[in-house]
Amino acid sequence: MTSTHGARPRRVRLWRWRKNPLRRRSDLVEAWLLLATLVLALLIGAFTGVAAAGVVNGAIEDRREHTRPVPAVLVEDAAHALPASVAEDGDGGVWAKVRWSAPDGSTRTGRAEVDTEAKAGSAATVWNDSEGRLVSAPPEGADARFQIVMAGITVAVATGGLVVLGGWLGRSRLRGQRLAEWEAEWQRVEPSWRKRMTG
Repeated sequence: MTSTHGARPRRVRLWRWRKNPLRRRSDLVEAWLLLATLVLALLIGAFTGVAAAGVVNGAIEDRREHTRPVPAVLVEDAAHALPASVAEDGDGGVWAKVRWSAPDGSTRTGRAEVDTEAKAGSAATVWNDSEGRLVSAPPEGADARFQIVMAGITVAVATGGLVVLGGWLGRSRLRGQRLAEWEAEWQRVEPSWRKRMTG
């Protein structure tokens, strides 16, 4: 004969979906809520993620359409650029003063990233918008794909998380309601139970 002393109770999976005397209406509602939360989190997360990726891709395409590379001339030696001008993007360049011609023919100056060994008078390439203002180069290749994918993932996770949070709040409310029902039932049963125990 095998002793069952200390044995763990067997966990019944999907018990909220099975008919049994202990299942309450709130248990079935909670089961449907959990299922709806999961499905909505996946669907809405995927939809908003794809939409966000499309928006970022469109913004990058718009930048490519409205910016152009422009030849420029370095006004100062890159070695003379202030230490605070060192670029922090890991390319190892410095932000030095350059001069270029705007679409209206006017000469403009500004700071652009150049190689640390560049000398005054050497050629450089800067990016301009449609009005000839200095702008950063639009992302290309792997950098552009990374931005698009990360935007989609971030929005998908954030949106799905909000749906899950809403489901969790709804589940907490159901549990509070169930506890209140149990308390009310105990108040009805407790007097007769106490009589039997003390009689």
